Amino acid sequence: MLFWSRSGWKVFYVVGFLWVCCNNDLVANVDGSIHEYINEVFARQSNAFFFHGGSEGLYASKHFDSTDSSPDKPIKGKSFIRFESVTFVRPKESASKQNEMQQNTGLVEAIILEVKERERIGGSFLKTDLICCTHNLSKEGYCSAGEVIIQKNPDKPEWPKRFKIFFEGTNEEAPMNPEVVEIDRTGMYYLYFMYCDPQLKGTLIKGRTVWKNPDGYLPGKMAPLMTFFGFMSLAYLVLGLAWFVRFVQFWKDIIQLHYCITVVIALGMCEMAVWYFEYANFNSTGSRPMGVTLWAVTFTSVKKTLSRLLLLVVSMGYGVVRPTLGGITLRVLLIGLVYLVASEGLELFENLGNVNDFSGKAKLFFVLPVALLDAVIILWIFSSLSKTLEKLQMRKNMAKLELYRKFTNSLAVCVLISIAWIGFELYFNATDPLSELWQFAWIIPAFWTLLAYSLLVVICVLWAPSRNPTRYAYSEGEDFDEEGVSLTSSVMTGDMATKLERTNVYGLGEDVEEDKRE
Repeated sequence: MLFWSRSGWKVFYVVGFLWVCCNNDLVANVDGSIHEYINEVFARQSNAFFFHGGSEGLYASKHFDSTDSSPDKPIKGKSFIRFESVTFVRPKESASKQNEMQQNTGLVEAIILEVKERERIGGSFLKTDLICCTHNLSKEGYCSAGEVIIQKNPDKPEWPKRFKIFFEGTNEEAPMNPEVVEIDRTGMYYLYFMYCDPQLKGTLIKGRTVWKNPDGYLPGKMAPLMTFFGFMSLAYLVLGLAWFVRFVQFWKDIIQLHYCITVVIALGMCEMAVWYFEYANFNSTGSRPMGVTLWAVTFTSVKKTLSRLLLLVVSMGYGVVRPTLGGITLRVLLIGLVYLVASEGLELFENLGNVNDFSGKAKLFFVLPVALLDAVIILWIFSSLSKTLEKLQMRKNMAKLELYRKFTNSLAVCVLISIAWIGFELYFNATDPLSELWQFAWIIPAFWTLLAYSLLVVICVLWAPSRNPTRYAYSEGEDFDEEGVSLTSSVMTGDMATKLERTNVYGLGEDVEEDKRE
């Protein structure tokens, strides 16, 4: 059994702060299956101009067939990258400088490669930082002048894939033919659009590419999460049924805290079910359903808010040490409302649209308020737990003290596990900057959902309805009974001043004054 001194709590204040700030919504974001390009700009890199068209983990096709590249071929069980309406638009000045009778007046290349073959793009194998082939390299037979340098894979000569798109005459636009690249090997794939001609500077790209896995359009990082959300839906259903049976069995002894726990369980069931439906829809259509996503985001934000408030009011001893929250009710509701708004904004930011649509500074604008509010709430929880434990120990209410020590130990274990997991997560991200371990990335967001569920189960077990609610429920006059002072004793037959004096001797007057101040 842990004994929580004030010095011990100071340590957990810091631990809790780090836990919440680092833990908050560390979900690896990935673009949707359909990558949209809306007049995107190419960036200068070495002697080339470069645009990242997308990257996703793709599983190998279950029925591979490289003989048919038609975009209309059956897609069941196939894994592919498909180009749809991809068009390049060069500036008018660049187009006007070309000869109208000349057939090819500019080249843009689309290159698909597996991440482990990234060194084959550019001249690294020639001990140079150049990306585009120069006349000297061309004379030596390494590449063709004006094209991206690519070292072919001797085991698979057709990889990395290269598609050439030419501007014709003085045309400002160069459409790309519909192409389908079927994936025959599981891996993390990157799509680059590049050109080497300086006269094409200012060229834009528009259109889209569709990325599909054998079982649907969910990106490889997200595909296992659909199964996970289905599993968690069943887990919440089992917990809800067990809680409902207990709730109905002892409905006469129900306290307000039990209703709060019921609401959180119900929200968890709805949240997991809606996320599963959202992922299933995404998997079948290739795009996120806006309405379902909004509902899922809202359920998540409301449940996160109520879960934190539940931990807070339990830590304050609501329904156990005190019948009401008194003057601090408004403060609890206020921080809950602010957290709900901040959390909703962050969830909308992370789940609507592609990640590439937003800058890092914009994301920081949404993350910081949630992280700060999480820090405030966790510190408040620890502080309230410390006061509640001290109060119960002073009143010598051993049953409730034991209950709160178990809860405190469980919360402490969650904090320690979270710190350890954050360390693993930082190591995972630091050692895998190119997402080569994408098949295991889903475990990171799944862990936080599982941890929150585990803590809810602990609360349900500790505060389960029973025939003996007095072991945790607040009852009037229990302060005096717990101290072994009889209200009917002849000693207490004096005036009210004598009673108050004796109350203060046992330390109860201080508690009363403390409750009033709170």
